[in-house]
Amino acid sequence: MSNTVFVAGVGMTPFVKPGTEAPYTEMGAHAVRMALEDAGLDYGLIQQAYAGYVYGDSTAGQAMLYTVGMTGIPVINVNNNCSTGSTALYLARQAVQSGAVECALAVGFEQMARGAIANVFEDRPAPLGKFLELADALQGHSLRDGSQSDSPMAIRLFGGAGAEYQERYDTQDATFAMIVVKARRHAQQNERAIFRKMLTVEDVLASPRFVGPLTRLQCCPPTCGAAAAVVCSEEFARHHGLDRRVAIVGQAMTTDFRSTFDDRSRMKVVGYDLSAAAARQVYQQAGIGPDDVDVVELHDCFTTNELITYEALGLTPEGTAERFIWDGDNTYGGRVVTNPSGGLLAKGHPLGATGLAQCAELTWQLRGQAGPRQVEGARIALQHNIGLGGACVVTMYQKINN
Repeated sequence: MSNTVFVAGVGMTPFVKPGTEAPYTEMGAHAVRMALEDAGLDYGLIQQAYAGYVYGDSTAGQAMLYTVGMTGIPVINVNNNCSTGSTALYLARQAVQSGAVECALAVGFEQMARGAIANVFEDRPAPLGKFLELADALQGHSLRDGSQSDSPMAIRLFGGAGAEYQERYDTQDATFAMIVVKARRHAQQNERAIFRKMLTVEDVLASPRFVGPLTRLQCCPPTCGAAAAVVCSEEFARHHGLDRRVAIVGQAMTTDFRSTFDDRSRMKVVGYDLSAAAARQVYQQAGIGPDDVDVVELHDCFTTNELITYEALGLTPEGTAERFIWDGDNTYGGRVVTNPSGGLLAKGHPLGATGLAQCAELTWQLRGQAGPRQVEGARIALQHNIGLGGACVVTMYQKINN
């Protein structure tokens, strides 16, 4: 039998601001039930579950899933920073592809607090300590605009990466701002997105300045929500009459290389090499190159990361991202539609749920179920999800004619 893994069902809650959310147990269970309903499958047929979250106590995955059913299956809790949801999907897909199980569930959820992400445990070494130390040393304590290195840690890291790109290629501030303008335009068509109000480049540049080219409106918001996916083997899908239109045809996870620190590059500190390596592996696995990709959901936690990720994924050659953006090749009518959901910048970024929300969006796109944001004729989709500290997961999906 084929070892192809199919995405049989997906579900996603609307993403909301902290303080307006239901408890994580409700959000996660709602996403799971939606995925099961989409698949037309009873929870009793799920053989393993991988539950992803960053901010929560041990066995929160069990606490959430027990509200759906208590069937005695293995429940594995996953935490890989912002790539947590995709890591859960990676493990579920791997379990099915290896033959360990025929059907697995991946679910991600996050109940976040207001404000910028910060260390939770102050009495032990911080996992990102070395990343921040190097980024600050390379960036300097004061930038050309007077911003300081005591900004929140993610802004320091990704703002510094954007500043390095600008120094290399003389990229305009407006180019980065155009990315969030595009995100808001796409999100207008997504009822699950948190920010749907249109912006102009002038609006974005007028918002408070942080590190490098980053302004407040170029940073994704803390968000609450959940998403889930049911993956299964071809034999299982046939036996139970499940949807076999969307297959995972390539997937890779990478962690940091020595170059993350040794090359003294702010772009590499935030995972440029991880993204590039994972993408290369996926293209080789699938036998499909970046020029064949129709739609991408990539990790735009900040506009700076979206821009450098275009090049890491091979969507445009190194040093050409500015032209790629100004030519409109990153949106409808261009070469490849990036983040039709609105991405993290506009849809929101509940850390544990993000990777599975990307999976849901791309599954809907390949099925032709994305409504007004549908990418016409989409057959090949690429997903990119990265978590500092670090892990990157790149996944390729293909529409299958059965």
